[in-house]
Amino acid sequence: MPARPRFGRTRATAFAVFAGALCLMLSGATSSPALRSPALLIAGMRDIPSPPTGTPWRPAPVDANGLSMVAGADGRRFVLHTAAGERSFLPGVDLGNTTPGHVPADVSISAAQYRAWFAAMTWLGIRVVRIYDIHPPAFYQQLLAYNQANPDRPLYVMQGVSLVGDAYIKQGNLYDPQVTEAFRQELKDATQAVSGQLARTSLPTRVGGEWTADVTPWLAGWLIGSELDPAATAASDRKNAKAKPVTGKYFRSTPEATPTERWLANRMNDLAGYEAARKLSQPIAFVNWATTDPLRHPEEPLRQEDQIQLDANHVRPTEHWPAGTFASYHAYPYYPDFLRYEPGLQGSGDPYLAYLKALRDHHRDMPTMITEFGVPSSIGSAHNGPLERDQGNHSEVEATRMSAGLLRDMAAIGLAGGFLYEWADEWYRYSWNTVAHQLPTRRQLWHDPLTNEQYFGLLAMDPAGGTDRSTLLDADGGWPATRVRARVDESYLHLEIKLGDSRPGSLMVGLDALPSLTGTPMAGSADHRPDAIFALNLVGHTGQAYVREQLDPLQLDGDVPDSARAQAPDGWRPFELLVNRPQTVPSTGARMPIEMQNAGLLQYGGWDPAKGGADSRALWNLDDDTLTVRVPWAMMAFADPSSHAVGVPRAGKLTTQRSPGVTVNLSASGKDQEIGQVTWDDWNRPAATERIKQGAEQIRDAALAVTSD
Repeated sequence: MPARPRFGRTRATAFAVFAGALCLMLSGATSSPALRSPALLIAGMRDIPSPPTGTPWRPAPVDANGLSMVAGADGRRFVLHTAAGERSFLPGVDLGNTTPGHVPADVSISAAQYRAWFAAMTWLGIRVVRIYDIHPPAFYQQLLAYNQANPDRPLYVMQGVSLVGDAYIKQGNLYDPQVTEAFRQELKDATQAVSGQLARTSLPTRVGGEWTADVTPWLAGWLIGSELDPAATAASDRKNAKAKPVTGKYFRSTPEATPTERWLANRMNDLAGYEAARKLSQPIAFVNWATTDPLRHPEEPLRQEDQIQLDANHVRPTEHWPAGTFASYHAYPYYPDFLRYEPGLQGSGDPYLAYLKALRDHHRDMPTMITEFGVPSSIGSAHNGPLERDQGNHSEVEATRMSAGLLRDMAAIGLAGGFLYEWADEWYRYSWNTVAHQLPTRRQLWHDPLTNEQYFGLLAMDPAGGTDRSTLLDADGGWPATRVRARVDESYLHLEIKLGDSRPGSLMVGLDALPSLTGTPMAGSADHRPDAIFALNLVGHTGQAYVREQLDPLQLDGDVPDSARAQAPDGWRPFELLVNRPQTVPSTGARMPIEMQNAGLLQYGGWDPAKGGADSRALWNLDDDTLTVRVPWAMMAFADPSSHAVGVPRAGKLTTQRSPGVTVNLSASGKDQEIGQVTWDDWNRPAATERIKQGAEQIRDAALAVTSD
C-alpha cells in the first residue's frame, strides 16, 4: 500500500498568466447536479441487515426421467422449482474472481469475503450468483453453509465454464484436439466441483484444491464457453465446414447449425452426460453476446460486430435431458452501435429494450436470459449509448438507477432473468480507450476512475492506502492559501486547501509530475510549465482539467484531429477521452463523426458516501473556506502511480519516465503561491475497503418487485 506521503519545498511554478484565458473557458463549463440517495454502507462487511422477508425460495426439485431437476425450461419460461411454487424470473449478479492487487490467475477471495458477500447479495434481493469458472473450494463451502443456515432464502448458483486460454484464437480452430480436450476436462472438473468430488493441483491457468461441498441442490443451471472472437470463429468455421452433425444422447444440432454451433452442441452433450451420471439435470446454455447474436444488423458500422451469427435455436436438447436449454446473452445498452442506427430499433422509444424483445422473439420456444448487463459508475466513459446510458460517466446512484430500471424492463417483457454485471469492482480490468495509456503489468495495483471497466460493481472496492495526511504548507496570512494538507491513495492525490482571507473567484491548481520534462516556457516567464492544471471557478462551481500537450494521452490513440478537440490555451490540452472513432453506416453511407468525452470537466460536490447528496464522480468541493480536491492519477499523465511511472507519448508509443513526486502550486488573480512537492514510496500491495455503492437500494427494490417478494 502507499506509504505516508513525504513533502518538500520546490521552486514555484508560474502559470498565473493563463488564469484569465482559463477562467473564460470555465464560464462555459457545466456541472450536473448531485443525485440524492441514502448511502448503503456495510462497515467491514459484517453488520448486514436481515435478508428480505417473503415467500420461501427453498429448492423443491422434481423428478423427470429419473433425473432430479431443480430448474428447467418450459417453452419460453425458465422454471425454478421452489417450496412456494415455480419462479419464472431470476434476478442475478455476476461474480468475478479477483480482488484489488490481483489478476484472475491469483486465488485472492477469502472465505470471509464469500460469506459476507452472499449475505449482502441476498439482502439486495439477488437470487442467483453466476460465476464464470470453477472458484476455489471456499466459494462452494461458504455457499453451502450460507444456504443451510438460510434454507428459505438461499442463493442459487449458475456455474460457468470458460474456454481454457485463447489457443482457439491463435489457431483459428475450436476443433483443435488440445482446445477441445482441455475444455472437456474443465467441464468434467466443474461437475465434480459443484458436487464436492474434485481434487486437483493448481496450474497457472486453473485453481487447485479439494472440493468437498455439494451445492447441486441450488444449481440453477450452466453457462459454458466464452464470448467468441468473430474472426477466430469465422476461421474455425471455414476449417471445419465438414464437421459432422451432433446426434448426442442429450443434445443434438439442427441441420442449420454452423460448425461452431455443432462444437458447442457436442460440449453441452458432454456436460449433460457428466451430470446425468449423477442423476441430475439442469438447464445448459452457451455464452453469447451482441457481437455474435443470431440477428443481422446491416446498419452496424464495424464489420466484426455483425460478422458471425451464433444461434441457440440450432442446439437442441433431446428427451433424455428434461431440464432443457435457454438462450443467454451478454447485452449492454450502449454497444454495438447498431443500437443507435438500426431503424427497427429507433422508433420504439428505447432501442435497447426493442433489441431485447427482438432476441426474445427470435427464440420462440426457449427462455431468453440476459446474463450480463449494466452501466459503470466511473468518471471516464468508453462509448455513447441511446437515452444517455453511456459506458461510463455515471454516478453510483445514476448507474444503479439505470440498471434497476433495465432489470424491471427485462421482467416486464417476459425474459427469463437478468444478471447484473458485476458484484465487485475489479481493478485489473482495462478499457479500449485507456489501455494504451497504462502499464499493463501493474494495472491491478491501482484503481483508475477513467477506466470504466473497473467500476461495474455493486460493491465498491475503494482505495484505502495512504490514509495519513501531512501538512504541505502552513503559512498564516498566506494567499490564496494559508494551509495545504495532502495524501495519496491508489486512485487519487488528495489536497485539502484552507483559503486565506478575500477568497478568490477562481483558482488554478498546478500539478507537476515531471519537473525535468522540457517544454515551452509560460508566457512572460522562464519557469517550467506544470504538467497538469485543475482550473476551478469557485463562484460558478465549474472546473476543467488540462494536461500539458507533450503528455496528452490521446496521442496514443491514433489520429485525433484538432478539430475534434475542445479549446485550450497554447501548449495545453483539455483532458479528453476518445469514445468513438469516425465510422460509416453501411446501409446509408452516412459518415458518423469522431466522438469525444470531456472527462476533464470537473464535477463539483461532495463524494463522501456517508453523506446525503454525494456524487461519486465529484473531484472538488468547497466548504466555507476549505477547498478539497482529489486528482485522478491519469489526469496527471501517470501510467502507473504505484511505480511513479508517468506516460510520455513518443511517436504514438507509450514510454515512461519516473516521477520524483508531484509539485503543487496555486495561482489566483495573477499571484502565484509556492506550495511544495508530494512524494510517496512505490507500492506493490494495494489496500482497499469494501462498500455497497450508493443507490443499491434501487437494485433491491427492483429485484424484489420482479419476483413479487
